[in-house]
Amino acid sequence: MDAFVYGTLRDPARARELLGHADFGPDVRLVGLQRVEGEYPTLAPGGETDGRVLRLTGDDLAALDAYEGVDRGLYVRVRIPADDGALWTYVGRDALGVDIEWPGDGSFEARVRRYVKGNDVRVELS
Repeated sequence: MDAFVYGTLRDPARARELLGHADFGPDVRLVGLQRVEGEYPTLAPGGETDGRVLRLTGDDLAALDAYEGVDRGLYVRVRIPADDGALWTYVGRDALGVDIEWPGDGSFEARVRRYVKGNDVRVELS
């Protein structure tokens, strides 16, 4: 599965530095989540976010998880429905210096996943 990127990884040089390639698909729009600026860019409920499809191969997902600090709790990786299947993307926690309200109870990851599933969040062609 490929990834929806909306921050630093939209830059081919940065993607190439991290993954050894910059194989992008089309420009797309994430509907239902908006980009917000904190210590690093993240997503919040509502709005739309322009981004790109980053094609993934081999160990790319593990490299992205490490880059996004999933193991350190900075971001969670979530699956977003798309026109031709689904894409991964990353949502940052409140620790990034942004006060974002994710509705519901439970862990941060559970609230994000529930919001995505219950609010028609999706990626579509720009």
